[in-house]
This record gives sequence, C-alpha cells and structure tokens, in this order.
Amino acid sequence: MLYCNLYVLPVQRLRISPFLVSLRASFSVLAAQDSDFSSDDCSSTELPSYRELRDRFRRDVTSNNTRKALETLNTLRGCYPGKCPVHDFNYMTMCYLNSTNVTVDGVHEVYLKMKESVPRPDRLTYEILLSGLISVGGWNDAVLVLDEMIKNSFLPTYREFATLLKALLEVGSVLNAVSVIEMMLSTSIYPNQHDVSVVIQALCKYQMIKEAYYLFMVLSDSGFSASTCIYNPILWAMSKCGQHYEVFAFFGLLEKKGLMLTIYSYTALVYVLGKEKMWDEVFHVFDVMQSIGSRPNLITYTNAIKLLCDDAQSDQALHLLETMENNGCEPDLITYNIVIRELCYQGRIDEICNLLHAIDEKGLLCDKYTYAALTGGLLKRGHVDVASGMLVHIISRGYTVDEAIYNIYLHSSCRSGNSVEALPIMKSMLENGLRPTNVSFNTYLKGLCREKNVDDALKVLDHINCCTNGPDLFSFNTILSAACKKADSAMVRRILIRMEYEGIKMDVVSATCLIQYYCAAGKINCCLKLLESMVVDGPHPNTVSLNTLLVGLCKNQHLGLAKQLFDRLKEVGVSPNTASYNILIRAAIQKDNNMLVDELSREMLSRNIKPDASTYGCFVYSFCKQGKISDALYLRDQMRENGISPNIFVYNTLLKAMLITGRFSSIIPLIKHMEMDGCQPNEGSHVILRRAKMNPWMKRFPAALKFLESIMLGKML
Repeated sequence: MLYCNLYVLPVQRLRISPFLVSLRASFSVLAAQDSDFSSDDCSSTELPSYRELRDRFRRDVTSNNTRKALETLNTLRGCYPGKCPVHDFNYMTMCYLNSTNVTVDGVHEVYLKMKESVPRPDRLTYEILLSGLISVGGWNDAVLVLDEMIKNSFLPTYREFATLLKALLEVGSVLNAVSVIEMMLSTSIYPNQHDVSVVIQALCKYQMIKEAYYLFMVLSDSGFSASTCIYNPILWAMSKCGQHYEVFAFFGLLEKKGLMLTIYSYTALVYVLGKEKMWDEVFHVFDVMQSIGSRPNLITYTNAIKLLCDDAQSDQALHLLETMENNGCEPDLITYNIVIRELCYQGRIDEICNLLHAIDEKGLLCDKYTYAALTGGLLKRGHVDVASGMLVHIISRGYTVDEAIYNIYLHSSCRSGNSVEALPIMKSMLENGLRPTNVSFNTYLKGLCREKNVDDALKVLDHINCCTNGPDLFSFNTILSAACKKADSAMVRRILIRMEYEGIKMDVVSATCLIQYYCAAGKINCCLKLLESMVVDGPHPNTVSLNTLLVGLCKNQHLGLAKQLFDRLKEVGVSPNTASYNILIRAAIQKDNNMLVDELSREMLSRNIKPDASTYGCFVYSFCKQGKISDALYLRDQMRENGISPNIFVYNTLLKAMLITGRFSSIIPLIKHMEMDGCQPNEGSHVILRRAKMNPWMKRFPAALKFLESIMLGKML
C-alpha cells in the first residue's frame, strides 16, 4: 500500500445548520394567539351543530377561501374540542395546494393549525405537505417535515426521499441534500450512486471538503459501496487546495478499505506531489502505476509536465515527454504548448524547433495558444524584434488569433518603443471581429507612459470609454505613476479629477504614487498628511509605500524623519524588507551616522532579514569612503562565501577607491575578479576611468595611464 501508514486523517462530524426556526417554536406562538379566541357562533344562545360547522368548513375549502376555512375550523375546535378529524385537514391542504395563490407561508400556517387541532397527523398528511412544499419551492420546510415524519414513526418511501433529494440538487441546496442522505441512512434506505456523486461534487465545488469527507465516511460506515465517482472528487478537491497531508491520509484510507484506485486517483496524487515539488515521489508514483498495470494517461502526464514547467524543470519535463511517447501515450497540442512556453522563457531555441518539428510530423496544427506561448516567451527573454516579426507573420497570414495574441503584439510594439503602432493594431483587431479589451488599452497606456507621452496617454482614456466599460484602476494608476515620476502637478491634478469623475477610488498603488510625487516636488507636509490618512482611513500602506517614502525623504535630506516614520509604520503592521534597510543604511553612511548604521544592522539580524548584494554594497562603500580598501575586499569575499555574487556597483566602488588612493597594482586582480563574477564594465566604470585619466597627477604614472587606456579600449584580459 502506497500511503496507508503515513498519516491519520481526523474524522469530524458535519454540523448541520438549522435551516429554519423549528416548527414547534411556531406552534406555541400561534396557540397563544388563539387561546383567547371568541366566536359569535359559540357565544350565541343557539350552538351551531357539529355537522353545520363541518359543512361550512367544506364549503369554504371548496371555494378556495382558506382564511375563512381556518376561522370556521377555529370555531369548530372551540365548540367541539377533539372532534376535528385529520382527513378534513388533509382535504383542506390539498385544496389549498391546488389553488392559484399557494405560498410556502400558507402551507406552513395550515400545518400549524393542524398540529394544534388534530391529535396526530397521519401518513397522508406528510405526503401532501412534502409534495406541496416541493412544488412551491419550500425546500427548507420540506426537509423539516421529512424529519418530523420520521420522528413520528412514519417511514418515508425511497421515492419520497429521492424526489426531495433531486429537487434539492437541482436548486443547489447542498447541505439540505446532505441532511436528506443522513435521514435515508438512518432509515436503512441507501441513496443511489449518482445522487451521492452529485452531492459530493457540489460540496467539493464550494470547497466544503471536510463535509464531503464526512459524508463519505458516514456512507462507508453504513455499508454503502462507494464508487470512484464519489471518492475521486474528494481526492482532487484536497489536491487542488494543497492539502497534501490529507491527500496522503485519504489515499491510504482508500487502500485500506480495498476500494479501487483508478488512473484519476493516482493523477490527483501526482498533482499534489508536483504542487509541493516532491519530484522523486512523483516519479515513484509513475513507477507504481506502471507496476500495477494502471498506465498513466494523457491527463496524468500533462499535469506532471505542466507542474515541472511551472518549477522551471524543463529538462525533466522534456524527459517525461519522451517517456510519455515511449509508453505509447501520444501528447496532444496542449502538452506541447506547455513545454514550448517554458522553453521560450528559457531561450532554448533548438529544443523549441525540435518540438515544432514533432508537432508538424504528428499532423497537429499550431493554434493560437502555440503562437501565444512562442511570442510571449520570446518577449519575456527580451527578443522583442523576433517576437514582433513572428506576430506580423501570424496575423498577415490569416491564422486564427484571439485578443491574447493581439495583446502580445501590442506589448511587443510598446516594448520596442513603437507605441505609435498600437492604434493601427487595435484597428486591425476590430477589422478581424475582435474588440480591444482593458488589457489592450492598458498595454498601450504603459507604452506611452514609458515613452513619457503622458498627455497622449490621458487622451487614450476617452477611447477606452468607447470600446470597453471604461478605464479601470490599473489604467489610472499607470498614468498617475508616470505623472508622479515627472512631478507634473498639473497632470496629477487632471488625473485625480478624472478618477473622481469616473467614480474610481484610489488603492494603495495610487496612494504610493502620490507619496512619490509629493517627495519629488518637495511637498513633505502633504506627504505626511497623506500617510496619516492612509494609516487611519486606508488604503493601508504596504512595504512598497514604505520604501517609496524612505527614498523620497532621504533624497530630501530628511534622514531623521525617515527613521521616525520607519519605526511608526512598523508599529502599525507594515513589514520592512531588505530594501527598506538598504535605503536607510545608505543614507546613514552618506551622513557618517555610524550609530544608526550599527542600529539598523542589528535590527536586520534580530528580524532575520538577510542582507543582499545592495546591503553589502553599502558597507563596501562605507569602507572605501574611510580608505579601508582591504576591509572592503574582505567583505567582497564574504559575499561570495554567503552565496551572493558581487555586482558592478561593488566593483565600481572598489575601482574608484583604488584609483583615488593610487593602488594601481590592485586594479588588475580586481578586473580579473570582475570577469570571474560575470560583471562587465558599465557606463559608470568608464566614467570613473575617464575622470581618473583627466587628473594631472596621473601623468606621473605613465604605466598606469597606459593600463587605463587599454581598459577603456576594451583590450583587457
């Protein structure tokens, strides 16, 4: 048994909620209302005969005057206690149900009267009530009537149970359906497999997995023989919710009970193991399936391949794809598309070509998802021109495309700085019967803002109103972010007015953009008021808001205020990250505030926040600023030991310090270490070298000057 003894799954009793206030609670209320009844007939000197009152009652019932019939019944009960036969009530209930103005409340009232007047309802009473309540949609009352029927020792038939169960399932009243099944089992009547399967699937659909599991256990303990369509949905629901311990325990339970485990049972196990990235166990399950003759099918392989690709395990995904074909399971286009997408993300062009060739050999035709995988992957790798050329080829050849392909095309045009091409692309969408979506317009807006055409971006909002339901919050945040970066107060004001006009409220992204704007414009008081409003009234600031605030304040030389607000936001639940500490440490080093640097370093350690390359870069800069180049080099070596590669900022800082202090002999080893760490000189490196060359004192060191010139000309080793 694969997972029999690994885990123990607790069995919890399903809590069935009270669907309505109990009928018995209503009996006492109505009885209290009727206890003081007075009847002109009974108070008169001549008492109406029993037969006369009963004939009057039948006339009222026949004429569908239920209210009058109930009044006559009340009189009959007062004048002749104990002489109200149950069949009169049954007759009245049937007539009422056949009338045109029948309601659930009306049926309820008739039943209450019967409970007060008749010593004991008979079986026909419950049958009439059940049928009537089901016909008028009184599902909750029907369940209670069924329960009352059983308590009064009237055993419902299978047909009555099945009729109510079917009605409950049709309207999606799942918990009521569970109650009915429990009642069936209490009377030793078993529901059919189909009804139980529908209830289980509905419970799983609404993520009531514990209730589904409990129902399975109740059925199993009662001797009900569950089929795969009952327990496989529970396995899958647990798997999709990431409940891997529960999946293992349930899988083992099924094995212990000797229930048949199908391909879909094992596929659910493969899925949850893959979600947890337990790849050795995934491949072990494949081996087990082969050994017991339950060969994995297309769904099993495709799920495993997708999960491998999601984890960037493309080599294993390709190997499993090959194994799949060797085992006689032909992959379909969906499987190929999944692998192609991941290979595109990794830029593995040769493998992509091989898969496209395999698709062609198998007679499969690339679809819009294949094109989306190819072009989207190329864009992610930065091959904008290649992706754009492929998209033009696809669209011009008349291949079937959808909005996603066009949106990728828009994205590629905007990425390449050709946002002007976006409108013709959207016009082409309309010509092909496709309507630009908010994603299309937001992509266009992002491209315009990247090219700093904020005015044009604001005009695009009017086009969005024409083609979609109007601009969304992402649209406004895109333009607002660009305007705030430029500190364009007039544009910011126009955007905020337009947002108010469209009825769109700011979120934390919008508010963070405004924090950036106020800091860039030097409006620190406005920034503080906005921040206080966010803390008190929302939207609550997040880590990005905190870091944006710290950068803005430090640029405005407000380090002390930045530290105060840093502590204040931590108190209200905003969690700082490594970048937050880097911002303050860098500003403190520039201000020579060594005490604050030490405090922040200790706090990072106490919060278990790990330093990154930027953190080390700050301390390298601090050592170099103090002329402690040896300490800075030691810290660089510590970075490597901790698994962090020194970046170009670290090397530029060291290079500048060595040139200033005249340690030319150390520059050659430094450059070699740069190459070892995969760092290439950038524009900052060349600026440092040009400035060093222009210093007059460099003429006293001709060898060093020649060496610097060789670096600038790209002739280094």
